[in-house]
Amino acid sequence: MRTMFLILASSLLLSAQDKNVAVKRMTPNLFTDDVAGCVKFWVERLHFEKTNEVPEPGGLAFATLRKGNFELMYNSYKSLQNESGEIPKYFQHGTGLLFLEVDDFEATLAAMQDVPKIAPVHKTFYGSTEFTVKDPAGHLVTFAHFENVPKP
Repeated sequence: MRTMFLILASSLLLSAQDKNVAVKRMTPNLFTDDVAGCVKFWVERLHFEKTNEVPEPGGLAFATLRKGNFELMYNSYKSLQNESGEIPKYFQHGTGLLFLEVDDFEATLAAMQDVPKIAPVHKTFYGSTEFTVKDPAGHLVTFAHFENVPKP
């Protein structure tokens, strides 16, 4: 379901750009019961910076993480009830999947050495070497490296 949503969102963005609607950024917003645990995962392992947080009783309701041009948000399931409109009614729990292209595959693999691999290191038919782990919320994170790809 989430994959279909991401494909639809990407299609809508491309369609909107065709109509001269400028899209500045698209940021994944993942939900969890443990925002603080997810922040720790990204900050300690991949040196992201926590740029924003909103506390709630018993922990964090929300946090934004950033590294370079990449931004990621986590919300607590509990905070979802405070969303406006009918968002809480239509939201469905599920697993998100993030796909990150990295320059230094070995350093990334070392940073994830004690995190269980959902998919071990392997070569893909589309030319990358990659592996997948679970973040503390249960979302899947694939790290990929493409050899011999011209840099922009």
